[in-house]
This record gives sequence, structure tokens and C-alpha cells, in this order.
Amino acid sequence: MIIKVETPDAPRPAGHYAQAVIHGETVYVAGQLPVRPHTGECCTGDIEAQTEQVLHNLAAVLAAAGSGLDQVLKTTVYITDIGLWDRVNDVYGRVFGDHRPARAVVPVPELHHGFLVEIEAVAVRRAG
Repeated sequence: MIIKVETPDAPRPAGHYAQAVIHGETVYVAGQLPVRPHTGECCTGDIEAQTEQVLHNLAAVLAAAGSGLDQVLKTTVYITDIGLWDRVNDVYGRVFGDHRPARAVVPVPELHHGFLVEIEAVAVRRAG
């Protein structure tokens, strides 16, 4: 059985997809963009601010799924300027702390609304 995850604490899907889906004990989180969920405002600040917002949104979806950042198995980070990678990685490392999921970094020519970063994730649900 597949369970759709929906929370008002992360941006609502703007297309035909779910914020996340759960299959068994695995959570698949759709790519999160730097949108402030309660206002719908696009966070178009510097790469650090955008990365913070993306990870905040990711954490909110994971929490709604019964998981958390410490349960993430793998992320895929889409970035429009690989020259910004060190700055993204600094925020990413601070937010994830000692937890180090597997990760892929994919340079892309552009993202929706001119955003600089998008992150998707696969995680497991917390036991109990």
C-alpha cells in the first residue's frame, strides 16, 4: 500500500504529485524548493537562505511522514551553479550535523521560479 503524505508545513504541490509517499517503511520525498509554506512566498535570497528553506521544508515533510532528517538514506541536490556548491554544502552539513546520508549533486541549467537549489530525499520511518 502507498500512503500519500500531506502537511501544511511544507509547500503544497503545484502539479500532479505528492509532497511525499510512504511505501512500507520507506519515505520518498518530492523535490523541495525554497518556498515559505504558510505564505507561499518564494525565498529568492542568497544560496544559504534558499538552502535553509529547502531543508526546513524537507524536515517538515519528513516529520509528517513519521521520519526526520536523521532518518534520511539519500538525497539528490539539484543546483543551478556548481560554483555555489561549497556554500550549499556548508548549510547542508550544519543542518544534517553528524548524520551523513548518501548524496548525489546534479548541476542543472535552471529551476522553477529561478531558484538556485532543490533537494529530494529517501528516508525510513522511525520505529514505533
